[in-house]
Amino acid sequence: MVVMEESLRTLTRVFRRECHRVLDSERTTIQGADGMLMVLQLAMAGVNKQEHGDFGVVLSEVLAAWKYFLLDKLQLSHNDIPLPQNYDLIRKEYDCFLKRTNTVDLIDVFIMFKELRINEDPEEPLTAMQLFQFLIGEKESLEKMDPFPLCPATPSNKAICSPQIQRVVRRVFCFYLGLLVNSKNDLALAYTLDNPDRSLGHSAFTDLRHAACDSASSLFLTVTSFVRAIQLGGKGYAPPESHPLRKHVKGLSEFLNFVDQCQEVLGETPNPREAGSKLVSSIRAALVKGRSNGDPVYLAAEDTAKSLKERIGQIHTMQTHSVVGTGISPARPKAYAINHSTAYGGRETVKVLMTLLDEEALAPPCRNKAELLSEDHAVLNGSSGACLLTLYKSPDAPTGSSPKPLRNRILSQQEHIKSKVVRPTIRSQFACTYKDDELPLNRVLEFPSTSQLPTCMHPAPKKPIPLPVTVEEEHDPTGMDISVKEATNLRREGPGQTALGEHSGNAWIRAGGKGTQPEQLRRATGTSKRKLANRECTEQGREENQPPQKRPPAKAPAGGLGKRNVKAASKKLIAGQGKLTGFFRL
Repeated sequence: MVVMEESLRTLTRVFRRECHRVLDSERTTIQGADGMLMVLQLAMAGVNKQEHGDFGVVLSEVLAAWKYFLLDKLQLSHNDIPLPQNYDLIRKEYDCFLKRTNTVDLIDVFIMFKELRINEDPEEPLTAMQLFQFLIGEKESLEKMDPFPLCPATPSNKAICSPQIQRVVRRVFCFYLGLLVNSKNDLALAYTLDNPDRSLGHSAFTDLRHAACDSASSLFLTVTSFVRAIQLGGKGYAPPESHPLRKHVKGLSEFLNFVDQCQEVLGETPNPREAGSKLVSSIRAALVKGRSNGDPVYLAAEDTAKSLKERIGQIHTMQTHSVVGTGISPARPKAYAINHSTAYGGRETVKVLMTLLDEEALAPPCRNKAELLSEDHAVLNGSSGACLLTLYKSPDAPTGSSPKPLRNRILSQQEHIKSKVVRPTIRSQFACTYKDDELPLNRVLEFPSTSQLPTCMHPAPKKPIPLPVTVEEEHDPTGMDISVKEATNLRREGPGQTALGEHSGNAWIRAGGKGTQPEQLRRATGTSKRKLANRECTEQGREENQPPQKRPPAKAPAGGLGKRNVKAASKKLIAGQGKLTGFFRL
C-alpha cells in the first residue's frame, strides 16, 4: 500500500508542476474516487432526464456503469461487461461537468502524466490495472480503510462518532478550502451552501441552479453577482422582485459573508501555516455553532480541525525546504488567469491548500457505496435519506411527460376499474328484506320485465310454456287441437283487451287461420274462457292456504278487462316486472 501511495503522489506532483502547459487555469482541482462516482451518478441522472423526463437513476445501474466506465477510460478490456444504456451520452455529460467545474479526475492525471513528465521523472509509477483496482476499491484500498469503532468495554459518557460522520465532516472542511481555491467547483458549493444550516435547502439550491444555467456561470459566481446586486440596489442594479432568489436573500448573504471572511484571511495573512490554521478554525466554528460538547458532529469537527492544522504545517515545511516548485508563481497573477473571486488570495497559502486537496483526492474510495450516494449529503443537518442526487433533482411536480409515471397511472386506473366490477345478480321481489352481507336468493326470473329484454334485432325464440290441460279440455267435442284453442283464446276482443290478447292475432295466423274465424272456433273460445276463469278461482283458493311470505302476487283476471281494470292491475305489480310476467304466472 505504501508503494501505491507514493506512485499516486508522483502522478499528482508532476501534474501540478506541469499542468500550466495543457490547462487554461492553474487552479484546477482533482476529483478523487468518491468524487468521480458522485459525478457519474449526476451524469446518468441528467441523461435519464433528457431521454425519459425523470432525473433519477437506480443505484445498481450506477455501480454497473462505474466499472465499465473505469475500464473504458483506462483503455482496458471490458468485453465481458455489458454496455450501459446511453453510455456515449453519459460519458459526454461526465466530461462536460468536469470541464464546467474546472476539475479533472485521477484517470485524467494518469493519462496526462506521460505527456507532462520530464527525464528526471519515472516512466510509469503504476499501471492502468493497478489504478483500476484502487478506484474500484479492491485489495490495497480495503487495507487502508479504518475499522469500525469498537464498543467500549465499560460505560462511557463520551459520544461515539460514526465513520460516516467523520468522513462527511472532513469532506465539508475540504470543500470549503477547495471553494477558496477553485470557486467554479459546483460540487463543493453543493456541500457547503447549507452546512451549517442556513435555511438554504432543496428549493433554494434548485432556484440557484436554474439562475446559474440562465446566466451560463458557476453556482458561486451566481451567488456573488446576485448578492452584490442586492447590496448595490440603490444604483439600479437590484434584481426585480420576481427573481426566484429574492426569497433566499438572507441565507445567500450569510453564506457569501462567511466565504468573504475566509478570503480576507487568505489574502491578508502572509504566513501559509498561520493562514491555514485560521481558515480551519473558522470552518470549525461555523460547524459546531449551537452544538454541545458531546454531539457527534462537534467531536468529528474537533478531530478534523486538529489533523488538518497539523498537515498544513507539515506541507508548508516541506515546500519551504523543497527545491522543486509546484508550478504556481508566488507573484500575484492577473485576474483573468484565475478565478475572479480568489484573485487576491495569498499565493503561498494557495500552494499549500492545493497540495492538501491533492492528497485528499488520493484517499481510498468509500467502502459503502450505497451510503455514499444515498445518505451522505445532509447527515450534518439530521435529515436522513437526503443525498446529492436528491439535492440536484428539481422539486417541481411531475408534468406527466415521463413514460414511467404514465405507465404507473395506467396500471392504477386498471386496478381501480377492476375493483368496481360486480357480478350482476337478479334478486327476487323480496330482495329488499335481506341485508347486504347476506347471499341473494337463488331464483332467476324466466321472464324478465320489459326493461330487461334483449336489445338485439332478432332475439332467439322463446320456448312456449304449456298451460295445464283438464280432462274436459282433452275430450272437447269440437275436435280442435289444444294449441289452436289456446291461440284462439288470445284473440284480440275490442278495446278492453288485456296483455293476454296482444298476441291473439299472431297466434291465429300461426295456427293457419285467415280472414274471419268460423263459428265453431268462436264457441270454443267462449268455452275456454269459462274454463280459465274456473281454474283461476281454484288456484286463488289454494293460495289462501299458503304462508304470507311465500304467497305470489295477485294475478290479473283473464277475462276481457277495460282500461280501468288494466290500470288497477298494473299498480299491483312490483318494480321490475312488466305485464308479461303477470300473465305467464297464470
